[in-house]
Amino acid sequence: MEYNVLDKNLMMQLSEIVGKDNTISDERMQNYAHDETENLYFMPTLVLKPANTMEISRIMTFCNEHLIPVTPRAAGTGLSGGALPVKGGVLLSIERLNRILDIDERNLQVSVEPGVITEVLQNAVKEKALFYPPDPASKGSCFIGGNIAENSGGPKAVKYGVVKDYVLNLEVVLPNGDIIQTGANVLKNATGYNLTQLMVGSEGTLGIVTKIVLRLIPCPRFDKTMLVPFASAEKACEAVSAIFHAGITPSGLEFMEKDALRLSAEFANDKSLPLNDNIEAHLLIEVDGNDEDVIMRDCEKIAQVLEAFHPAEILLAETATQKEQLWSLRRKVAEAVKARSVYKEEDTVVPRAELAKLLAGVKAIGKEFGFQSICYGHAGDGNLHVNILKNNLSESDWNKTLPLAIQKIFILVKRLGGTISGEHGIGLVQRNYMPIQFSKVELNIMKQIKDVFDPKHILNPGKIFPD
Repeated sequence: MEYNVLDKNLMMQLSEIVGKDNTISDERMQNYAHDETENLYFMPTLVLKPANTMEISRIMTFCNEHLIPVTPRAAGTGLSGGALPVKGGVLLSIERLNRILDIDERNLQVSVEPGVITEVLQNAVKEKALFYPPDPASKGSCFIGGNIAENSGGPKAVKYGVVKDYVLNLEVVLPNGDIIQTGANVLKNATGYNLTQLMVGSEGTLGIVTKIVLRLIPCPRFDKTMLVPFASAEKACEAVSAIFHAGITPSGLEFMEKDALRLSAEFANDKSLPLNDNIEAHLLIEVDGNDEDVIMRDCEKIAQVLEAFHPAEILLAETATQKEQLWSLRRKVAEAVKARSVYKEEDTVVPRAELAKLLAGVKAIGKEFGFQSICYGHAGDGNLHVNILKNNLSESDWNKTLPLAIQKIFILVKRLGGTISGEHGIGLVQRNYMPIQFSKVELNIMKQIKDVFDPKHILNPGKIFPD
């Protein structure tokens, strides 16, 4: 697709929509040229920061008419390059659409703009004893709009589900500037095609979300957290399925291999945990509910189930501070890895009973290609984050040979019944692996959907589909 160049005249007309104070065309654009994906960098031609739906509609109408690419951006915390302006043009930031519009306590719903930080929303509804469960690791900085685009999950997805399970209705600006509602503010809806769920996880390629209605649930009153060490990482993975088979659904069930927890502890300068060299992995398990006695019985039952997998001494967090300390170490793993080395993060997911096979396969492929991997993730969902460190790999191995290793990992994932992204999305960096997951027929159906919404392909071009 050949796009038009944004000349001074076109930029001036776009600037008039949002005002000069909300237009960036100088060195400050560098802040919008990257996200948290590896070390990728793409400079936009112009950054616009609209304040409302109508301004976004006017921008999209103008860009559609003049064939100018538009890349929507939330907080820039993504890990698949979805917010990178790979074709230049307009970078449209939703950062000013940051209001919680209404918390409907009677119907357990919240209406919110896409630039609200996830944790800010969670805290606001918690004050009313309500709960919005999706909690990605970046919840303190990521936006709800970005979570919608990627169908984000997080540790609590194992019990409560991911973003798609909470979205009732969306206001969306289409690439031609039209404004639509995708659904209704109801819990059941069998009226026509489900455009709401089509938008969730579409990575900003079909439309720009400007208002969101989410369902809420009552906030659980109690929780307990356990840290369980294992001498065998594969035994830790095997134990995951057994917990569910025993009839217990934890509110969090995380896997961290030894190096993941060690790097996180070093990064946080946290010396509170004894890290025994004989321990290969940990499970971090949380159980929640409204009856403290029932929660304790569940913890005791989990401990009994785990005996068959030969854990070391189980740590039960005694205080809120200790519990927060454990979860903080888990959430800091990604930062710790990034601080250690240039890396690539793969977001693999398989049926949870196949997790041990996936981990063993990843390690075998690492030995074959000579790379170090640090693995951790949402074990209860079968979602394993595979961090491949560059360390001393040559530029040739990193850029030419490593993609072959990643391809081999994804082929293994598909063979185990899984898929190549659980919550980070496809974006830019995974798009050329899509033929591993989908047939030509399946990919063509997706491309036709894109054509219906965006026939000129101006919205977030260069994402999801392979070259």
